[in-house]
Amino acid sequence: MTELAAKINRAAQRRLGRSLSIRQVDAGSCNGCELEIHALNNSFYDLERFGFHIVASPRHADVLLVTGPVTVNMKEALERTYAATPDPKWVVAVGDCGRDGGVFAGSYACVGGISAVIPVDLHIPGCPPTPMQLLQGLLALLQVQASR
Repeated sequence: MTELAAKINRAAQRRLGRSLSIRQVDAGSCNGCELEIHALNNSFYDLERFGFHIVASPRHADVLLVTGPVTVNMKEALERTYAATPDPKWVVAVGDCGRDGGVFAGSYACVGGISAVIPVDLHIPGCPPTPMQLLQGLLALLQVQASR
């Protein structure tokens, strides 16, 4: 894990010249993915020691980490959050629901996956994805963006 996090920090420094700031957005999930994202802040993973920062405002974010299917009630809030995030910005759809609505697909209360509302740069599969999968996804995002 330490090696993976160090790679992520180096990639962020190369790509941005600084640490990576993440804003987590719940677009209507069951909170399974949020529990795994919150685990990244516990003493075992300790995301901050590797240069990642969870920020309170989309205006300070580089990455939007979006969970859940987009519900009808959260569609506008997600669009506004995306608009408030400065460029360059990346969107990571977390979990199976973030990809296509998951078990909620087709529900009258859901618009669909994240890409139905805003552009998605990376999808991290799982129901829910583990903290290690989340870290690997963030590294993949930085490596793909650096090659563009």
